[in-house]
This record gives sequence, structure tokens and C-alpha cells, in this order.
Amino acid sequence: MSQVEESVEVDVPVRTAYNQWTQFESFPEFMEGVERVDQLSDSLTHWTTSIGGVERQFDAKITEQIPDERVAWTTVEGERQAGVVTFHRLSDGRTKVMLQMDFDPQGLAETVGDKLGFVKRRVSGDLERFKSFIESRGTETGAWRGEV
Repeated sequence: MSQVEESVEVDVPVRTAYNQWTQFESFPEFMEGVERVDQLSDSLTHWTTSIGGVERQFDAKITEQIPDERVAWTTVEGERQAGVVTFHRLSDGRTKVMLQMDFDPQGLAETVGDKLGFVKRRVSGDLERFKSFIESRGTETGAWRGEV
């Protein structure tokens, strides 16, 4: 199992950052390699990814969701991945978004890519694109305020 920890500070209130993160179907707009995310229920998402020409599909279960604090997930089968994203108020209009993820690289290419830091750079880039996405909008595209 490999681990990645990255964070980004965004110039929006914690509620706005959290609300946007709960809009999983918008992830392809700022996550490289994510082709589609379908929200199947309050706690289940279906992902389609394409990385390095390899398409994968998997389901992820939201294991914990607390408004304005955290969203945690784990894959249901196949892809082995789990993680948590947390939201930290820095000021009324500034939030730190921290992502921690454990994953199991599949095959030689992914294992080598992980060792060379490609996954860490991709996650960092995704967070920077999230920053640009939410700051350019100034408001979330939607919100889900329920708890899991």
C-alpha cells in the first residue's frame, strides 16, 4: 500500500469548499484522469478513470461524511483505495483542504510511477485545479449537507 498526503489553501469559506467537494460528479472538471463520477446513493459513487490509456471503473463507498469537516471513502472491490479529505477554517474566507489517500498500485507501470512520485504530483495538481475551480466561481455548484 502506498500513501499520499497533500494540501492546498483556498480563498473561500470552509462551507463553500466542503459543499463543492460533495459534488462528486464535478470531479472530472478538476481531477486529471477522472472521466466520470456517478452518485449512486448518499454513500456510493461509481468512478470511470482513464490514466495512461488504461480505463478503469470502480465503486467507492463514503464511510464518513461530516459537514464542513471531512469526507472519507474506501473502494468497494477491485481498485484498493481509501482516503479522507478534511477542511480546516483558516479565516472567514480561507480554508485548508487536506487529502490523505492509501492506494495499491496495479501492475509494473503504476508501481514504477508511484515510486517516481507521479501519483503525489497528480494529487497535488488535482488540488491546485480544485483551488482554481472554486476560487474562479466564488461559490459552490451545489451542496449535500447530510452525514454518513
